[in-house]
Amino acid sequence: MNDKAEAPASYTYAQAGVSIAAGNALVRAIAPLARATRRPGADADLGGFGGVFDLKAAGFADPLLVAANDGVGTKLKLAIEHDAHDGVGIDLVAMCANDLIVQGAEPLFFLDYYASGKLDNAVAERVIAGIAEGCRQAGCALIGGETAEMPGMYADGDYDLAGFCVGAVERDRLLTGAAIAPSDVVLGLASSGVHSNGFSLVRRLAADKGWKLDRPALFDADTLLVDALMAPTRIYVAALLPLLRAGRIRGLAHITGGGLLENIPRVLPEGCHAHIGADAWPQPRLMAFLQAQGAIEPEEMARTFNCGIGMVAIVAAGDADAVAAELEAAGETIFRIGAITGGERGCSVTGSAGTWSARQSWESVHHG
Repeated sequence: MNDKAEAPASYTYAQAGVSIAAGNALVRAIAPLARATRRPGADADLGGFGGVFDLKAAGFADPLLVAANDGVGTKLKLAIEHDAHDGVGIDLVAMCANDLIVQGAEPLFFLDYYASGKLDNAVAERVIAGIAEGCRQAGCALIGGETAEMPGMYADGDYDLAGFCVGAVERDRLLTGAAIAPSDVVLGLASSGVHSNGFSLVRRLAADKGWKLDRPALFDADTLLVDALMAPTRIYVAALLPLLRAGRIRGLAHITGGGLLENIPRVLPEGCHAHIGADAWPQPRLMAFLQAQGAIEPEEMARTFNCGIGMVAIVAAGDADAVAAELEAAGETIFRIGAITGGERGCSVTGSAGTWSARQSWESVHHG
């Protein structure tokens, strides 16, 4: 009888597909990116079990905390398929920070969640560099995050993102929309592209129509189609904060999924209806391209895409010109796109024949 039985094989985490060394290397690589986002109230290094923020050091007296979380959605599929990882981190921050500013809250700190089947440090660093840039644009600190390597959960090369942002607003400056009243003016802040909504339809069109995303766009010979689609979401925080602190904005709506039709009513009080005139701003060429490729009706455009307006500000009629001028001085492109009237809480978007390729005048209505 052989008394030299073989010892059982020794398993390691790496054999299961998870590299602790690669994760540690990524943390070291991104530490300078996080340090570059420090702001009053946040000055700790990455590596602890939780991030710490000092509201007093940030200058708040009687603050309310406002929190938001979001992802980038199926826009990530285009990023993965076309090696376009550099801007999706900005998208991630934008989707959260823009949701905070509509309640009057200043974004303070951000945490990210990055998950993949096998960690590719080169890709992850590009994504997190984008997150750090988004935090810089939003004025918030990247104080922590989580990198998860989960073999079997994701296809090769795939990854997913989630972001979590916390902001604060002084109690008497919380923006609820309660001050909005008939005769107020609706200002539209231009978007930078599709932003991060509607990409399931974009990708369906790309597949059905056989788009060559690595070729110049039909509407812009100087830009690859994939670059036009992947343009990062615009972050409106820096331009809006001074006006919010001065109490000159009555309501804000971030135009995301649901478009103009469904997002504007979210900030309106009962008895107020927003009337938006699509003739008031030029349809971006990218939006015209998407509409033409899909033969999309104007009403469907108004509830699917931002249609060139990424943020809406509602202001008193007497303040509209001055607020628009200040926003333009801060680098935004502003259009006077409508007004608030009395009526059932909701939004109407109307256009003339020819606007958004309509054969006749049109109207789309949503009651919130």
